[in-house]
Amino acid sequence: MNAPLFHLRAYRAPRHEAVTLSPAPARLGEVLLDTGALTEPQLTAALRDQRKQAAPLGEIVVGAGMVSRSAITRALSQMHGTAILDLDSAPPDPRLSGVLSADLCIDNKIVPWRRQGATTIFACAHPNKAAELLRSLPREVQPARAALADERQLERVIAEQFPEALSTRAETRTPAAQSCRGWSAQKGALLCALLLGCVLLGLFAPVGTALFWLATGSLMINTLLKIACLARAPRGAKPVTGFAHRPFAKEGRLPKISILVPLYNEANIAASLIRRLRKLDYPAPLLEICLITEADDHVTKRALRDIKLPHGMRAISVPMGTLKTKPRAMNYALDFTSGAVIGVYDAEDAPDRDQLYKVARRFAASDEKLACLQGILSFYNPRAGWLARCFSFEYAAWFRIMLPGLQRLGFAIPLGGTTLFFRRDALVSLGGWDAHNVTEDADLGIRLARHGYRCEMIETVTHEEANNRLWPWVKQRSRWLKGYAMTWCSHMRRPLRLWRDLGPWKFLGFQILFLGTLVSFTLAPILWWNMAYVFTAGAMPTVGGLAPAQMEQLAMLFVACEVLTLGLFTYAHSKLTHRPALLWVFTLPFYFMLATLAAYKGLLEVLWKPYFWDKTEHGVSDAETELEISLGVDLEPRFVSNRKMVA
Repeated sequence: MNAPLFHLRAYRAPRHEAVTLSPAPARLGEVLLDTGALTEPQLTAALRDQRKQAAPLGEIVVGAGMVSRSAITRALSQMHGTAILDLDSAPPDPRLSGVLSADLCIDNKIVPWRRQGATTIFACAHPNKAAELLRSLPREVQPARAALADERQLERVIAEQFPEALSTRAETRTPAAQSCRGWSAQKGALLCALLLGCVLLGLFAPVGTALFWLATGSLMINTLLKIACLARAPRGAKPVTGFAHRPFAKEGRLPKISILVPLYNEANIAASLIRRLRKLDYPAPLLEICLITEADDHVTKRALRDIKLPHGMRAISVPMGTLKTKPRAMNYALDFTSGAVIGVYDAEDAPDRDQLYKVARRFAASDEKLACLQGILSFYNPRAGWLARCFSFEYAAWFRIMLPGLQRLGFAIPLGGTTLFFRRDALVSLGGWDAHNVTEDADLGIRLARHGYRCEMIETVTHEEANNRLWPWVKQRSRWLKGYAMTWCSHMRRPLRLWRDLGPWKFLGFQILFLGTLVSFTLAPILWWNMAYVFTAGAMPTVGGLAPAQMEQLAMLFVACEVLTLGLFTYAHSKLTHRPALLWVFTLPFYFMLATLAAYKGLLEVLWKPYFWDKTEHGVSDAETELEISLGVDLEPRFVSNRKMVA
């Protein structure tokens, strides 16, 4: 039997939980003063901080350790004249779970709680926002009344009430027209037959001749693109200016940043990850870190339970669904965040300490069409083996030469999977990440461009662990190339529409980056075979009618392309602070032969299991030792007061 309404005030929020959003910060401050929770000097300091930080006053005073969360809850209750509910001890009536949709509940942080006579009581985190919503509800639940509940408790209740609806929302967030979730076996079979058939037929003329020239043309175009990116890449970091004059928000305050960190079977590095993330230098009230786990990942969830998570860091469990991918997990967690900027890190990442300040300032100095910032990725174990050394060369060239060059050339940037920062409104308007795409980052870069947004590189580095084992490296690379194939096919379903969305120049860049990459890796054996014959037998087995001088010229062109490519990697290598010996650059041709093997594996998976996420195992290297040696830092937690961080 439901408790009478006048007993609602008996339900109190737990001591360490509270709603921290206030519609009138000054009024909240007055209430806290009247109740003795704050002193005059504390309120003055908090209001001064609020002029710099886009955070409610309640979050600022709690983050600074001035007031407990329970005191904020009592003050908000007094301000709005609402009861305080403890949803742990007094959960909602399950018979009311169908009154509101899952979308309405999660978007507004509200759930129907109990009926008291003819009145329906709704538990809400933001009573000022709930008032208007309640007036718009159907007549069947009127009269409706709001009661104050802790936001984290509300989110837990919503997650428990709507697991299937929220899971479906995460999987179908991206519009179907720009998602690869409609991928059919026929399309996969066509793609595999086309690309794999080209390789087989390439062994025989005249088809082999055509494929040889296709492979040669792809090689030359990719080499020209590398030269263009090298010519346009920045020669040094440019300082970000104008923060005080071109603010992120109209008040000129630092934005709140929500960081998403997807985890799966990461129990062995969970503690290290938390220590690294604690070193991020940003005001505590403005930083929210969400550690995302899958419902069946009991080992990681157990490891996180054994660690006392610091203020602003919490775990979010994603319910089971029809697939299990990183973009689906991030789509789900996105609904439980409140930051104006959404960041993404991987489980093994070690970002620069001042990275978030750089992100905030870059967004502040730009217009709203800048939707995404991509940081530079490097490795903290560049000498862990041959693969790690080659991987370091490749990442140096990609993130320090190619991506900045592509940006300056005006092409759409295929994003990396970590150290990404998005304007929340732009990300939400596009439908988040495509949950069915295994290279959701590269796909999102193209979708942002199609909607008129820009992505830019930012001069800040995140170190991560290089995959230094052969078969795991092949599996990781095959997932990337499989995603490239699916992204290309997905966006090319309506090529004229893609042309109109991107414009001719970006459309050309899309073909070079995605189709050109796939063609280069799949047809590379044809070039290797012909060039091997030229250097050993003086002939080309798949190309006839060429004079010896012409074959020699082609061979020299092939060598020149390889030399230019190695020169690019050598220049990128010089930009690294911690790097392997330069002589390893000469082994890169053998390294990229493995990528061809990975391409064939990925293309087969396009047919048989397009949505399979071939996860990379982290923590193989001695990460803590590598970080201390490579970065020269002490990995023990560094405690910085909120006051010092703001200054």
